Amino acid sequence: MAKELPKEAQVVIVGGGVIGCSIAYHLTKLGWQDVVLVERKQLTSGTTWHAAGLIGQLRDSKNMSELAKYTAELYLGLEEETGQANGYKVNGSLSIATHEGRFEDLKRRAEMAKVFDLDVDVIGPQTCKDYYPLMNIEDVIGGIFIPSDGQANPIDITQGLAKGARMRGAQIFENTKVTKVLHDGGKVTGVETESGTINADHVVLCCGMWTRDFAKQINVTVPLHACEHFYIITEPFEGVTPDLPVFRDYDACAYYKEDAGKLLLGAFEKKAKPWGMNGISEDFCFDELPDDFDHFSPILEDAIYRVPSLETAGIQKFFCGPESFTPDDRYQIGEAPNMKGLFVAAGLNSIGIQSAGGIGKVISEWMRDGHPPSDLASVDVRRNLPFQGNKNYLHDRVTETLGLLYAVHWPFYQYETARNVRKSPFYDRMKEKGAVFGEVAGWERPNWYAPEGEQAEYVYSFTKQNWFDFSAAEHHAVRENVGLFDQTSFAKFRLEGPDAEKVLNRVCANNVAVEPGRLVYTQWLNERGGIEADLTVTRLAEDAYLIVTAGASQIREFHYLKDRIPEDARCILTDVTSSMAVLGIQGPNSRALMQKLTSTDMSNDAFAFGSSQEIELGYALVRASRITYMGELGWELYIPTEFAQGVYDTVVETGAEFDLKHAGMHAMNSLRMEKAYRHWGDDITDMESPLEAGLGFAVAWEKNGGFIGRDALLRQKEEGVKQRLVQFLLEDPEKMLYHNEPIYRDGEIVGYLTSGMYGHSLGGAIGLGYVENPDGVNPDYVNSGAYEIGVAGEKVKAKASLRPLYDPKSERVKQ
Repeated sequence: MAKELPKEAQVVIVGGGVIGCSIAYHLTKLGWQDVVLVERKQLTSGTTWHAAGLIGQLRDSKNMSELAKYTAELYLGLEEETGQANGYKVNGSLSIATHEGRFEDLKRRAEMAKVFDLDVDVIGPQTCKDYYPLMNIEDVIGGIFIPSDGQANPIDITQGLAKGARMRGAQIFENTKVTKVLHDGGKVTGVETESGTINADHVVLCCGMWTRDFAKQINVTVPLHACEHFYIITEPFEGVTPDLPVFRDYDACAYYKEDAGKLLLGAFEKKAKPWGMNGISEDFCFDELPDDFDHFSPILEDAIYRVPSLETAGIQKFFCGPESFTPDDRYQIGEAPNMKGLFVAAGLNSIGIQSAGGIGKVISEWMRDGHPPSDLASVDVRRNLPFQGNKNYLHDRVTETLGLLYAVHWPFYQYETARNVRKSPFYDRMKEKGAVFGEVAGWERPNWYAPEGEQAEYVYSFTKQNWFDFSAAEHHAVRENVGLFDQTSFAKFRLEGPDAEKVLNRVCANNVAVEPGRLVYTQWLNERGGIEADLTVTRLAEDAYLIVTAGASQIREFHYLKDRIPEDARCILTDVTSSMAVLGIQGPNSRALMQKLTSTDMSNDAFAFGSSQEIELGYALVRASRITYMGELGWELYIPTEFAQGVYDTVVETGAEFDLKHAGMHAMNSLRMEKAYRHWGDDITDMESPLEAGLGFAVAWEKNGGFIGRDALLRQKEEGVKQRLVQFLLEDPEKMLYHNEPIYRDGEIVGYLTSGMYGHSLGGAIGLGYVENPDGVNPDYVNSGAYEIGVAGEKVKAKASLRPLYDPKSERVKQ
């Protein structure tokens, strides 16, 4: 007799792949018993059933690697817990390099792994062959081996998770299609299925490649698109033994897995084939896609070179099936920004099996606690912008992102597809000046400027790249004279109304109850004292504020504030990002240039640091705010979009007298790093407090009404912090820092770098990172240690400082 669908549930999980079953498993493990999972067909029938089942733990960041590491540890004990065999074996993984850039990438990731106790061995060509005797090593220069990696059967893993969930009370319904997510306009209330309605407090969308269209029905953006994924399975042949490790030949876009005496050879080719542009058929289940051997044949040809015995091995199976990919190759997980109680876990970019355990754990804890359990900003669904749900954009971008899974993790890599989505009014003019653009949140931003006659494109490496000297010149121009930046990509909000001050002062850690025309640097905190946003607030009038933050945080931070406006508050929040372009004029000669541009008195007495005025510039009225992210005297100009080009032309024409130099985002980054200015999402996240980040100066402890997170900060202030953000300068001027490099204090790892860049004024690479100590971190502890930074297997001596190494008293900023 078929089970009857319940009328009520605490949570409904939509989708019965490995992700949905993992979330059900972990929720019941936390004690939730009223858990319902519904699957339109059968468990695993979308993508999970045809996954390769590789269990790799080393990802491109510490947090993602720790989730993968947890997954591997979970699968080890799952069979014993549930009695469900899952085919999991720990046979290790081998990854090889055939050029120095790849080897540097592998060595840097191996160095990062030391931070979280994952054993990764850096090995030479012969040792690679010892691990994988079938391999031709003529062009191999080295590799890495991870002993604790392995492989598993995806269907059995999923069934094991489902069984574990059922054992603790979860109900799973197959052949039950969800037709609609129910909600009251701002919060989910349940789901409607073909078999009836289930009322629920939480709904989780784990619908794989169907998630984008399903979420769109309720105005939730989940950017992902299916691509065709190819592999072959050979006939059994000599030398294929059960102890062979999973083998990745990244430079040939290929992976190999032993499969019952046969080899599975799969591909992440550089240019992928999107699939499902016209929708996915209603009856799609355990379906395969048509063969395209011409598309796969270059992979096979390279594989025969790498594993020569493949030339005579028969092919038992040629497989093609769909898997979903995202615009940035990162998961889509977390609570939707505009629909309370709606969670998403999709867009796994072909690493769902090795990610499922970790995702199930963090989503379940997020639902229980009301906040993420760790820093998940890079995979948080709140990072998405509405345009990223556009089918054309996704179709074009995923042709690249599939292949990027196996590409070298080059520093400063720029996407090549789906570009020119968002342009500032200055784009064409800056392109004429030699701008080489990078993309963030769809915005085209000048990263550096190529002098006339120089190649205006990136040449990637882990050493000083081709633009290094050009960006250095831009950096020095800002330090010594005056530079011009396009900062239009800032997200900008207006909060207006009689209660604007009261609402905003409750959310801001600093005091924004200031006079109109004053600008306040502040953080928004969560109840645990973690930093949810790092931004500036300008009071425009008694009842109006301008909030300026990073473009990549536009959706997240807009909804963070919106959700904290009481229903009866007399104020309204508006996103005005597109209404204003922004120019930054920065450097010791910026005042002289600004004074030439306007009749407003720009002197220090009349226009102090942290003030904002509306000025006449050209034929426009422009808001000039005296603030800097570069550590110099300077202004940001907020210009109505329709006046932007005219203002730019006036600035550039007048600036010629001062030798004004265009400067890009790479120069901005090197300038801000020298001043140890923090970057949200890297140096500060919702897991770090202002006290840990060295931002206590921006906390108004005693302001009327307090602020969100104050109690947590007071407790931390009394107890002392266990970590502090520290600035480091390498002694070797040739070594480069990027992020994730381990920090050694007196020979022991005490943390890792959250960001890195070359400091042209300081003459070496700079890093920011947290120094941790369970017994507490104070200035004496930081200053008494001897420090080194791990760079690709080498420990490089570094100077550590809690104060900015450049202009520590900020005298240049306030002159």
